[in-house]
Amino acid sequence: MDATTNALNWFEISVGDMARAKKFYEEVFSIDLHETEMMGMKMAFFPGDGMTGKVGGGLVEGPFHKPSADGAKIYLNANPDLDIALGKVEAAGGKVTMPKTKITDEIGYMAFFIDSEGNGMAMHSNN
Repeated sequence: MDATTNALNWFEISVGDMARAKKFYEEVFSIDLHETEMMGMKMAFFPGDGMTGKVGGGLVEGPFHKPSADGAKIYLNANPDLDIALGKVEAAGGKVTMPKTKITDEIGYMAFFIDSEGNGMAMHSNN
């Protein structure tokens, strides 16, 4: 890794119930996740392929994936305004744990939430 590459090239969000988790993320972010099975695991992919400079990732249900509210936080892109996605979290089965909070004028805003699987997650937007 150097200054010309992304620090993150792939992410996986552990899930206990793929159907429930897929529905949660599709509702909150107004996206469609492509679902497949690979290497004995259920997976559902976020938009982005990881091959064109866009970071890719997905939901994974399998023996090596256990949801957790503790540990590393993944900040999902909630542009143009995270109020839109954050406003959908509780109706979709999650819980907002830190409301929209300004970081700085230059960096934008952040919020924390617990997803439908019990994972501690985050959102970021410029506004």
